[in-house]
This record gives sequence, C-alpha cells and structure tokens, in this order.
Amino acid sequence: MEKGALLVILGKQGAGKGTQCVRLSHYYAIPHISSGDMLRSNVRQKTELGLKAKAAMDAGELIPDQIVTQMVQNRLMQDAAIETGFILDGYPRTVSQAKTLDEMLLPNKLDAVVNLDVPKNIVIKRLASRRVCVDCQTVYSTSLPPKINWTCDVCGGEVIQREDDTESAILRRLELYDKETFPLMEYYSKSNLLKDINGVGSTEVILKRIIKEVDSVLKERQ
Repeated sequence: MEKGALLVILGKQGAGKGTQCVRLSHYYAIPHISSGDMLRSNVRQKTELGLKAKAAMDAGELIPDQIVTQMVQNRLMQDAAIETGFILDGYPRTVSQAKTLDEMLLPNKLDAVVNLDVPKNIVIKRLASRRVCVDCQTVYSTSLPPKINWTCDVCGGEVIQREDDTESAILRRLELYDKETFPLMEYYSKSNLLKDINGVGSTEVILKRIIKEVDSVLKERQ
C-alpha cells in the first residue's frame, strides 16, 4: 500500500487547525494526532505526564518539550502511523521539537507543513468566545451554543470555557507563539516544506485551499 501523507499543521491558537485537521483526516484517510487532546486527556486521567503538564497549561505556557515529545512519539508508534500517514496538530511548536520529529520519522520525512494564516485580532475574538465539551471536546461558541443550557449536543457533557481561553491567557499564548513557534516558519521554509494558506473564510473554502497544495506535493512525490 502506498505511504500516506505525512503532514504538520501550524497556525496561531484559534486559527482553525483542529477543525481542518478533522476534515483532512477524513479526506486522506489518515489519523489526526492532536498534542492538545493528548495532553488534556492525560490531565483528566491524572497520569504522570498529565500532572507535570497541568501547571503549564493552566498558566497558558507552552508544555515542556520532553513531555509533549514523549506523548507524540508513543502515538506515532501506534497503528504504524509513520508508514500509513498522519496529520500532526500542535506539534512541533519549536525548532527543537521539529528537529526531534525529523529524527523520529527517519528514513521517512514530512510531505508538507501547512501554515494557516489568520490575523491576531480574529483569533483573539474566536478564542474568547470558544466553549468546549469537557467530555468529548466538541467545540461551540457564545454565538453558536449547544441547543440546551450549555449541555453538549453530541454526548450530553458540560460545555465550559477552558481556563486557557480567558483573555489574559490568550494574549500570553499568542506572545509565546510569536516568540517560540514563529521560527518554525523559517525552519520549514528552508526545507521547501512550508505551505502558507489563507485561513480566513468558510471551513469548506479553506479546506479546498489546503487540499490543492497538499495534492500538488503528493503528485510530485509519485
């Protein structure tokens, strides 16, 4: 069987990475691997890694490299993800993590790194209005709430504002992004992997923009 696409999605918090990753996962039939989901799951289950990560998450800080890297590496070993393909969401966030990922994938390498470009004022508005189900992680907003009293339409769980979606935490996360994650653009640009995508527009329009770029890369690989 032909190797599936090996993709990384970058972008500011609130750029819509998770939404697009789910759709890309279905389109290319490859798993969506979200470092954020893995971290929150570990925190809820109070695992050793989860307890170490909780303080940083509550403060809106980036999680220490070794914690996230260990989780991602364990996940990539499941279901032969490196051979069958994957979409990484939320990792890498630093150049150091990117270099570690390159080593994990050998002798394979990434096909493309998609950067969803959304202005800061738009992502701040999105994040401040975001609400999330504590059980299944379905995302809502103050303008598109659940049908009944902030109870999840999907699973019946409680829908809340995450602690790291307060305005002060959002601003801190965006500052950290500019400082530590933005250099990834230069790193991947030098490798001709970076694909900048306009992340403003309807979900379907943005998805088509991404697929066009990724399909072009995969065609060249053949």
